[in-house]
Amino acid sequence: MTSVVLLGKPEREIPKLPYEIVYTNTRDMEICSMEIEPILPGKKIPTASESAENLCCWRYGMEIDVLEYMYVKYARVWIPDPEEVWKSAELLKDYKPGDKVLQLRLEEGKDLEYSLDPKTKELPPLRNPDILVGENDLTALSYLHEPAVLHNLKVRFIDSKLIYTYCGIVLVAINPYEQLPIYGEDIINAYSGQNMGDMDPHIFAVAEEAYKQMARDERNQSIIVSGESGAGKTVSAKYAMRYFATVSGSASEANVEEKVLASNPIMESIGNAKTTRNDNSSRFGKYIEIGFDKRYRIIGANMRTYLLEKSRVVFQAEEERNYHIFYQLCASAALPEFKTLRLGSANYFHYTKQGGSPVIDGVDDAKEMVNTRQACTLLGISDSYQMGIFRILAGILHLGNVEFASRDSDSCTVPPKHEPLIIFCDLMGVEYEEMAHWLCHRKLATATETYIKPISKLHAINARDALAKHIYANLFNWIVDHVNKALHATVKQHSFIGVLDIYGFETFEINSFEQFCINYANEKLQQQFNMHVFKLEQEEYMKEQIPWTLIDFYDNQPCINLIEAKMGILDLLDEECKMPKGSDDSWAQKLYNTHLNKCTLFEKPRLSNKAFIIKHFADKVEYQCEGFLEKNKDTVYEEQIKVLKSSKKFKLLPELFQDEEKVLSPTSATPSGRVPLSRMPIKPAKARPGQASKEHKKTVGHQFRNSLHLLMETLNATTPHYVRCIKPNDFKFPFTFDEKRAVQQLRACGVLETIRISAAGFPSRWTYQEFFSRYRVLMKQRDVLGDRKQTCKNVLEKLIQDKDKYQFGKTKIFFRAGQVAYLEKIRADKLRAACIRIQKTIRGWLMRKKYVRMRKAAITIQRHVRGYQARCYAKFLRRTRAAITIQKFQRMYVVRKRYQCMRDATIALQALLRGYMVRNKYQMMLREHKSVVIQKHVRGWLARRRYGRTLRAIVYLQCCYRRMMAKRELKKLKIEARSVERYKKLHIGLENKIMQLQRKIDEQNKEYKSLLEKMSSLEITYSTETEKLRSDVERLRMSEEEAKNATNRVISLQEEIAKLRRELHQTQSEKKSIEEWADKYKHETEQLVSELKEQNSLLKTEKEELNRRIHDQAREITESMEKKLVEETKQLELDLNDERLRYQNLLNEFSRLEERYDDLKDEMNLMVSIPKPGHKRTDSTHSSNESEYTFSSEITEAEDLPLRMEQEPSEKKAPLDMSLFLKLQKRVSELEQEKQSLQDELDRKEEQALRAKAKEEERPPIRGAELEYESLKRQELESENKKLKNELNELQKALTETRAPEVTAPGAPAYRVLLDQLTSVSEELEVRKEEVLILRSQLVSQKEAIQPKEDKNTMTDATILLEDVQKMKDKGEIAQAYIGLKETNRLLESQLQSQKKSHENELESLRGEIQGLKEENNRQQQLLAQNLQLPPEARIEASLQHEITRLTNENLDLMEQLEKQDKTVRKLKKQLKVFAKKIGELEVGQMENISPGQIIDEPIRPVNIPRKEKDFQGMLEYKKEDEQKLVKNLILELKPRGVAVNLIPGLPAYILFMCVRHADYLNDDQKVRSLLTSTINGIKKVLKKRGDDFETVSFWLSNTCRFLHCLKQYSGEEGFMKHNTPRQNEHCLTNFDLAEYRQVLSDLAIQIYQQLVRVLENILQPMIVSGMLEHETIQGVSGVKPTGLRKRTSSIADEGTYTLDSIIRQLNSFHSVMCQHGMDPELIKQVVKQMFYIIGAVTLNNLLLRKDMCSWSKGMQIRYNVSQLEEWLRDKNLMNSGAKETLEPLIQAAQLLQVKKKTDEDAEAICSMCNALTTAQIVKVLNLYTPVNEFEERVLVSFIRTIQVRLRDRKDSPQLLMDAKHIFPVTFPFNPSSLALETIQIPASLGLGFISRV
Repeated sequence: MTSVVLLGKPEREIPKLPYEIVYTNTRDMEICSMEIEPILPGKKIPTASESAENLCCWRYGMEIDVLEYMYVKYARVWIPDPEEVWKSAELLKDYKPGDKVLQLRLEEGKDLEYSLDPKTKELPPLRNPDILVGENDLTALSYLHEPAVLHNLKVRFIDSKLIYTYCGIVLVAINPYEQLPIYGEDIINAYSGQNMGDMDPHIFAVAEEAYKQMARDERNQSIIVSGESGAGKTVSAKYAMRYFATVSGSASEANVEEKVLASNPIMESIGNAKTTRNDNSSRFGKYIEIGFDKRYRIIGANMRTYLLEKSRVVFQAEEERNYHIFYQLCASAALPEFKTLRLGSANYFHYTKQGGSPVIDGVDDAKEMVNTRQACTLLGISDSYQMGIFRILAGILHLGNVEFASRDSDSCTVPPKHEPLIIFCDLMGVEYEEMAHWLCHRKLATATETYIKPISKLHAINARDALAKHIYANLFNWIVDHVNKALHATVKQHSFIGVLDIYGFETFEINSFEQFCINYANEKLQQQFNMHVFKLEQEEYMKEQIPWTLIDFYDNQPCINLIEAKMGILDLLDEECKMPKGSDDSWAQKLYNTHLNKCTLFEKPRLSNKAFIIKHFADKVEYQCEGFLEKNKDTVYEEQIKVLKSSKKFKLLPELFQDEEKVLSPTSATPSGRVPLSRMPIKPAKARPGQASKEHKKTVGHQFRNSLHLLMETLNATTPHYVRCIKPNDFKFPFTFDEKRAVQQLRACGVLETIRISAAGFPSRWTYQEFFSRYRVLMKQRDVLGDRKQTCKNVLEKLIQDKDKYQFGKTKIFFRAGQVAYLEKIRADKLRAACIRIQKTIRGWLMRKKYVRMRKAAITIQRHVRGYQARCYAKFLRRTRAAITIQKFQRMYVVRKRYQCMRDATIALQALLRGYMVRNKYQMMLREHKSVVIQKHVRGWLARRRYGRTLRAIVYLQCCYRRMMAKRELKKLKIEARSVERYKKLHIGLENKIMQLQRKIDEQNKEYKSLLEKMSSLEITYSTETEKLRSDVERLRMSEEEAKNATNRVISLQEEIAKLRRELHQTQSEKKSIEEWADKYKHETEQLVSELKEQNSLLKTEKEELNRRIHDQAREITESMEKKLVEETKQLELDLNDERLRYQNLLNEFSRLEERYDDLKDEMNLMVSIPKPGHKRTDSTHSSNESEYTFSSEITEAEDLPLRMEQEPSEKKAPLDMSLFLKLQKRVSELEQEKQSLQDELDRKEEQALRAKAKEEERPPIRGAELEYESLKRQELESENKKLKNELNELQKALTETRAPEVTAPGAPAYRVLLDQLTSVSEELEVRKEEVLILRSQLVSQKEAIQPKEDKNTMTDATILLEDVQKMKDKGEIAQAYIGLKETNRLLESQLQSQKKSHENELESLRGEIQGLKEENNRQQQLLAQNLQLPPEARIEASLQHEITRLTNENLDLMEQLEKQDKTVRKLKKQLKVFAKKIGELEVGQMENISPGQIIDEPIRPVNIPRKEKDFQGMLEYKKEDEQKLVKNLILELKPRGVAVNLIPGLPAYILFMCVRHADYLNDDQKVRSLLTSTINGIKKVLKKRGDDFETVSFWLSNTCRFLHCLKQYSGEEGFMKHNTPRQNEHCLTNFDLAEYRQVLSDLAIQIYQQLVRVLENILQPMIVSGMLEHETIQGVSGVKPTGLRKRTSSIADEGTYTLDSIIRQLNSFHSVMCQHGMDPELIKQVVKQMFYIIGAVTLNNLLLRKDMCSWSKGMQIRYNVSQLEEWLRDKNLMNSGAKETLEPLIQAAQLLQVKKKTDEDAEAICSMCNALTTAQIVKVLNLYTPVNEFEERVLVSFIRTIQVRLRDRKDSPQLLMDAKHIFPVTFPFNPSSLALETIQIPASLGLGFISRV
């Protein structure tokens, strides 16, 4: 007996079935049980609204043992919670059947008892295993129920920051409320071409699936985006359209995709507004059809809109705004063009201030206005129309400020000269009186008469608002019409993809007519969604041949019938609108009478008679009837419309109402895309003749129903794709998840319905190989058979007894809900048991090993302890004996020390007494001596001071004299310099550079002098301070002398006092006072002297510190200069690589433009040849892929001229002059020739400079010249590309716009275009002259390279001088310092002179070379002009006659040689006969007398000597007319396979060079030019034809490089002749310098290399992800997790899937082909490096976008795969190619997957380890890390935050993905060949018999 739980009361009788029905009122639904029974037809399924109120748990028949097995201790379940909706809890004991209470423990640690329903005994839903939490697809969950869905979405959104999740065919998108870096062009490229299940969920994946199905199934597609306001619908639709615009491109040059994207700002400004839930809420629905052509490129688009919210124009709720465009206008009111609109602040107008929130945080309305106007301009809305739109919008704002004054209760009036109305009438161009009259009156028409009736103030306000809404709605439709016209496709549309951005289900406190229409539309869309999901499920079951049982699902057709059927709500509403006195109340009564108690989906509120309730699929909604009739009728008075139509000053206004004559319809409800689908035309309703049109004849509801039916027809005719947008919270907080709001939206948007339908059948599906790989652990060896399908069947029969729980399909196994979880638990238990067994064994082994180790350690410890104790006892005995000896000597020492102490004391007393007496005597002598010394030093100091002043004066005089002499010398030099004034004019740039260098040297000298001055100032300060101190000391000494004199005077006074006894007492008292003062003064003087000494010592220390700082600063400056020099060198190298990369990218872009140019020429020729049917055009050998650096050859011109002659009859109808076009080509070729000559000369000079630089080991490498050269070349190419683009666009316009015969007239546009091109080409000559700057930049860079060394020397010299100065001050060596300064000046002067001479010599040589190049260029131009002036017939005839004469002479010579040989043969035969006869005669008689030497000397000798071979010169001769045959046989028709595989590597290059050598030998410049041009064009042609073949591209890359090396090797330049043999040096070119063509061939080789990389990428791209990520190279490590409906590519190696071996085999193939073709080893290394970069970048990018690949086991697989690639590099000796370094980001990502990720130490280790990964990549990998097994642990969010904090200071790119399209700059190192040209043989298989060796 099974059971099915149904909700509420049964609505109809259900037939008795073998299961019971139990009713419950539990809150939420859970589809969690292990087994599910199919629901049969006729079974009543509860409605979704009932499920929303009290969703119940579906109980499926579970067997008792399964329940006991799943609900065990530690099993986790979900229980309902009023706050969090669902809470997780853990079982504390096993569940047993019959238990009424479950013992649970919540996650926060709280225990509770969960009571089961006594009737149903429903168990709480089980929680999914941790390894399934965060799955990309909700259908991959083992338990499919609401809490599992909610928890999975929350974990992905909060923890992993992932906003997209699949739910079957639905993409669930949660609004993050912040900008995420997941929508860049790199992400678009990553999703392009991928299967939907192979990448992480994304809106781009849905868009790619739609685009792919459109191309594959030839069926139109639709993307339906729905959700609440603020959920992100508009943004999702915008990103989908951006994806289509990026991946498909435009079929024309009109950039349709940009226009499609530009329509968004316009529609958002006029259709979006701020609401309480969303700052940019779309207040209308739109369906955009993006049209594609047969090649699936965007050709146009069309937009249809639905139900514009017109009421927002006149009313906004609190905290809401009107439409954005009004606030943008008010913010831009200060603009000059808006002065006439008389706008002001948004708070001034009634229509914009009602919400009280005129400003949106973070939005600048003025800036948005600029974007809106730019979008209008891009879509073709002219400025006049834009100003008309703004006038109408401003008029609406002023109309809202119009006020009315009541006359009485039934009439009103507008105040006289009311300013808002005056402004409105002025803007609209209507009469003030007429508009004021009809705003307060209305016209009533009867059968016989017409009445004009005044209206009340309330009715007047309503009429004013209705008029404003009507004007805005018509303006909205007019703008949509013009947008559609701008997006209209000019060619036939093949297919389309529709993007539906429509409002989601809405329910508010007060719901009105708008919410009713919105929910009605959602009912229709939900019905279509259910049918599509049901259909897909049925198709899957049918395809796998599973027995199909119909699954009943909720059908909302009854609700739709309630709304739209006959006598439905809309029908009754329209009927009520037709009633003369219809009202909302009467309509409500009709609804009650018709549907109440008759339809279960219709209810009446208990406390209201003006509302009704409808049970929608999502929820019950109560609608207020008030306003329904008015909004449905949308009444606008006809008289007001007529007044607006009568406007003659404003032409745009009548256009808005031009359709009103037929039907005055509510335009907001009609499809605003004015161009209906061609497949579904809409017939307009026929108006009855004579019917009055006072009001709208079609109601809003009726028209909305029609447009909705049209939309459903469109969607049903397409393949739908669903995007459900979820709003995570109502406060717009970033990454904040509100469970209650999320559950409401999940129920409303159909996600849970998808889960329910999926769970009602077999939701879990595995392929047989995946099932075998996952559950191999549950099988025994004898169960494994060769047939995987039979093996899986046998195992399942043993594991699951009930066969109804699974079904076997053709390729998959289908499981009921919960069965996979059951298998996963069995598997986990089996693995756990195995782990326990392994742990048991290992722990026992470890313990035994530990015991043995401890026993050995105990024995060792005992042995060492016993030995230690014995040693301690012996030590004790030795110490006792030693102590006695020590005591004896100690006592003796004490007694002797006492005696010595007494003796020393006595001697010390004597010494002190005697010393005291001697010191007193010594002090007296010392004072006298010091007085003498002080006098000596003072006098010496004064003498030295006088001498110093005299010496400085002498030095100053000498300096002045020498300065005068130097000025005279400078004057002489200036006079001499005037003779080379012309030299300075020619090289003013170099002089400026030299002056700059001199200025830099002067500045450095100034700095040096300033430092010397600072130091001298410090010394002067020190000397002045010292002199000051000395003067103070001198003053004190004078005071002391005065004191002494005073003392003498005292003595004299005492003598006088002795004579004058009466004054004795007074004299003694004075003496005493004077002595006291003297003592005091002396004490103060001594104290002052001590202080001065201390200050002097401090000054000395400060001086020493200052000197030390100067030395340290000098040393630091020197070190910093050295470091800076190293850093600048590295930076220059990086810049050089960047410039080289830019240059090669520009070459790639140029080749693309060149191909485009050739295609346009072909189209032009095709158009020229169309007017003559049957006319065949002669084939031209002029290559369509000719480079801009190649030159027009004689043959090319000869074949182009007949073509022009043949096209002359049709040229009369062509839109341009072909002769003028060819002249332009000729002129461009000449200019390019001049440019290439200068570039080649610069290359040669650059190489010479590099060689000279290499000789100077001390000088750092110079990279500036090459950098500036590459930069200038890049700028030149950029300008050339821009000019070529402009010329192509103008030519294309001239060709496509008109084909009239008169366009070729002198004033026609095409003629003017060609004249402009001729002018631009002439101006280009001046640009070429400026390329001389390249040579000057070379010289400047050489100077700059020398500068650091000079700086270093200068700084070193400065440091030495500072030290010398210091020594000079200390020692007084003034003369030596002066001599050193002179030597320094001389050294600097000599260096400057030497540099000046070297630069002058170099400049002179460059001037001569430039002059020679100019002369050579002029000569070449003259020769080219002469050849081009010859007629082609004369050239052909002359060449033929010359060839015939040459062949005749050769034939005559051969005949003469043949005759001579015949004569010689006959003569030799005769001699042979004579000699044979003589030998016969002499044989008998004279044989013994003849020696062997004589026989040998007989005349027969010439017969036996072989003929000597002819000495060849390594040249090949061919006739001029055979050139095309040579190119055809050797290049165009040569196949790398077959013939070419047996040739000498590079044989075509050698043959071509040998032909060039012969032309050089003949001094035939035309032949050389023609052959090289034909060769280059031939190579381009064959690569264009077979450019996708790797062997062809590799073959010609190798031969092009070999040809380039040959041109260098035999050029005669010394740098390229070092490795040549003497014989090879003899083969050098003698007459021509082909350096220009070397540059052309180098550019061609770069283009071939880039094409080779693209071919490699196209071949490797399908293999990389499968071989590096998905394939299990180490079997059994990864394991397969349960997957959902969006199944990924299997990781098991089936037939046809790529493995790592496939990649290695392909690499081997590439390498062998390149080696076989003789490609240079360095070039092979660069190709391998590029291949490994592609492998690493593609693998890492897919890893960052695939959550299922971020696991520990996958990291091991990746590291193993990388090691295999490294092993391949070692086998091929390519480890030094740099290829391994390109895999470093991938290696670090794999290590990041495997390292520990818990503690702070782990975070520090990760930060130091992952230096090749960006912060975004590290965080992304940690967020995506997903355990595959239960034994792995997830990365905590706190750990990821720690990583982010540690990496926040790292400065790296914010880009997430690597640029897989990046191509490293390629270089072609010179590789000379050792092959001798004269030894090369030409195989007959090449068909080059017309070539002869010379």
